[in-house]
Amino acid sequence: MSDDIPERRDRSIPSGRLSRLGHFGRLAGGVAGGMIAEGARRLAAGERPQLGDLILTPANAKRVTERLSHLRGAAMKLGQMISMDAGDMLPPELSTILATLRNQAYRMPPQQLDTVLKAQWGADWRRRFARFEASPIAAASIGQVHRATLPDGRVLAIKVQYPGVRESIASDVDNVATLLRVSNLLPPTLDLKPLLAEAKRQLAEEADYLREGEQMRAYGERLRGDGRYVVPALHEALTTPGVLAMDFVEGQPIEGLIDAPQAVRDGAMTALIDLVLRELFVFGVMQTDPNFANYRWQPDTGALVLLDFGATRAVPEATAASYRALIKAGLVHDRDRIREIAVETGFLGAHAITAHRASVDRIIAAVDDTMARPGPFDFGDRAFVPVVREEAQAMLQDRGTWHVPDIETLFVQRKVSGTALLAARLKARVDVTGLAAAAIGGVAA
Repeated sequence: MSDDIPERRDRSIPSGRLSRLGHFGRLAGGVAGGMIAEGARRLAAGERPQLGDLILTPANAKRVTERLSHLRGAAMKLGQMISMDAGDMLPPELSTILATLRNQAYRMPPQQLDTVLKAQWGADWRRRFARFEASPIAAASIGQVHRATLPDGRVLAIKVQYPGVRESIASDVDNVATLLRVSNLLPPTLDLKPLLAEAKRQLAEEADYLREGEQMRAYGERLRGDGRYVVPALHEALTTPGVLAMDFVEGQPIEGLIDAPQAVRDGAMTALIDLVLRELFVFGVMQTDPNFANYRWQPDTGALVLLDFGATRAVPEATAASYRALIKAGLVHDRDRIREIAVETGFLGAHAITAHRASVDRIIAAVDDTMARPGPFDFGDRAFVPVVREEAQAMLQDRGTWHVPDIETLFVQRKVSGTALLAARLKARVDVTGLAAAAIGGVAA
């Protein structure tokens, strides 16, 4: 749902289009100034810096994260996506800085919060509660969460959307895309139009809390009776397009499991990976945002608490079929078939294979060798990562071969990659091969 707030910092969220545009303008100016300063420093040191080296500096990354965290909304959401999706491919310094977007502590000032709730519930909204905690217990890119108690004693979690989020989605997405273009981080030949259009649609759905409430209710029904998962119950009477009310469910941040016994970490990640496979091959519906804060853990029951269903979307059968074929090839270690399917399904572009066949094959081999080891897959063993990073760098530098996969594949892969990233963080050991084989009705090699 959202990230815990370790420190309280009030900061009014810019809601007007012109106000948000001004912030993007200042961001672009700050990045440009940082490039000039860094270029001068490197030239004075006798270096001949590349453009990318001047843009992707820690100072510029800090400028971007600070500004996007202030803007919140779609701007911050896109920044979070970059930090999650890049995974092991970003330099460690930039990965650390961008990761702060998933744990920022800005919140709406009380006056702004009161204005938002009056618009959603009416001027006398406080009478609905025995207690409403003004300080949020968590915050995310689109809204912040408050604990509240009804007159009958029922405790709720109330997610309140930041003002101007829905109205600013289109302009925020366009502004972030323009910033990437102007900064020369993306090749001009890369067609982002389909991706940008889908990002706007997806973010508009995430900003509709009535829709999210229905998705949360549906997930509760799908998982009813499975003690491994807990889904909060919707409180419909208080839910509006800009406010989502649900039962408050106790739980600890799932990242806190890093200090738990190995068996506990393994059990939690086995349940989560099994859920991803069920979403893909059974439900035909997937919650596609893998932000770690969307999961909590109950130590008493060992259950996972599932939060934030705004990014839930249907999985087309063609997309599920692509993953089924890829898993089948992986189970029998047919590396040539894995490469062919990666192109057929759009995971990789044909030009990338033509220009970098050897690198692609080495990446596939490194991952397959690791998966082929006997016993559960050890996500804490990152021995293959340097190989993947090294081979991918050559491909990333060849900007003419960059490729945007099918939109539906992108969203599913984001969930798959984010789940693997969490498993790596927890150093979990999971029988991935067995789970995958069972999910598609295949046989583990």
